[in-house]
Amino acid sequence: MPDTQQSKEYVLKMVKEHDVKFIRLWFTDVLGMLKSFAITRSELETALEEGMGFDGSSIEGFARIDESDMIAMPDPDTFRLLPWRSRENNNVGRMYCDILKPGGQPFEGDPRYVLKKVLRQAADLGYTYYVGPELEFFYFKDSKSTETLDSGGYFDMIPLDMATDLRRETVLLLEQMGIAIEYSHHEVAPSQHEIDMRYTDALTMADNVMTYRLVVKQVAMNAGVYATFMPKPLFGENGSGMHVHQSLFKGESNAFFDKNDGYHISAIARHYIAGILRYAPEFTAITNQWVNSYKRLVPGYEAPVYLSWARRNRSDLVRVPEYKPGREKSTRIELRSPDPACNPYLAFAVMLSAGLEGIKNKYELCAPIEENVYEMSEQERAAKGIGTLPSSLNEAIGLAENSQLVKKALGEHVFKAFIQNKKIEWDKYRIQVTEYELNRYLPIL
Repeated sequence: MPDTQQSKEYVLKMVKEHDVKFIRLWFTDVLGMLKSFAITRSELETALEEGMGFDGSSIEGFARIDESDMIAMPDPDTFRLLPWRSRENNNVGRMYCDILKPGGQPFEGDPRYVLKKVLRQAADLGYTYYVGPELEFFYFKDSKSTETLDSGGYFDMIPLDMATDLRRETVLLLEQMGIAIEYSHHEVAPSQHEIDMRYTDALTMADNVMTYRLVVKQVAMNAGVYATFMPKPLFGENGSGMHVHQSLFKGESNAFFDKNDGYHISAIARHYIAGILRYAPEFTAITNQWVNSYKRLVPGYEAPVYLSWARRNRSDLVRVPEYKPGREKSTRIELRSPDPACNPYLAFAVMLSAGLEGIKNKYELCAPIEENVYEMSEQERAAKGIGTLPSSLNEAIGLAENSQLVKKALGEHVFKAFIQNKKIEWDKYRIQVTEYELNRYLPIL
């Protein structure tokens, strides 16, 4: 673990060397929306030692009016300069914060605390949790329409256009902020793109996901266009997913690898996958938290709907990428249902909780399904015991609300706030009169 005092001294040194005038303190609400307020350099030393007070009553899922005082305690290991705000002077830095109560105790409504708590449970069992999410997104001309910037498809090398430059600029900025990038490419749908971050520990990655989403949007805005992580903005086209590659390590050893297994995955990995498959319907409200998320989770658009696993089959919920000799450390499982508009802290927390339950209870893993699950009949799926994910936010809320696993993973505070917020969202959605209804019914009824 880094030495906290050394980290604080490093921040103070960097701020002085780079003439940083403002430091943005970042944190997220229960829905994963990035929140921020700025302090000046003169306040930095106090902030690092004591934190900065703020009113939490207006933050979604935080506190009631009568208990609104909160403290944002900066994590000095997350200090970075914001490259798009760089000037010859007056540079801007940022740090992620842990949210505390006035007495200094962790605030149970802080998503970062929720993830830290589950990571401690894994650590108590000797595990470090690594994740590598693949976030897809769309570029549109503006935020008021879905006019695309290109008509490209998967891995297309289209002529140099705005999107190519946007991806390049995004990668460069992310790397300047210390986020390692593996590759970027055009995705299946028109104007859909993906930039993949190199896997790292789950807490660092959750912070990185929040930074990634902001940088993608910032670069697009600077170019006069709009980037969105909305799961399904275009009818009839693939939606945007966030496939999450995950593994557990014990020290330098990958607990998911077994050279003698046919799939090269260990008994630990099999129990972990069994836990994911068992609890996926219950945690889907967390990994796919918007009404629009369920427009993506439909058969036929590469988004998984059925509770199955395999090696090569991309219609399954869980995929085990094929083992490459000499690459034991890259053995992992891939959960394909989450979308990039989730709260990454909560999403990683419920995934890990489900996997750990599988390990602790030694759940047996069903047989892999290598054929296309979409093409099976309902009877064939039933015969193989293949269940489904919830098909609407309302169904997902009901499953999550009755889930002891989700409640334990999130903690009472976040669990209640999240469920309440989602119920309100569903009620607002279900009373809307949509364009589809007007086009379909008005002329005939």
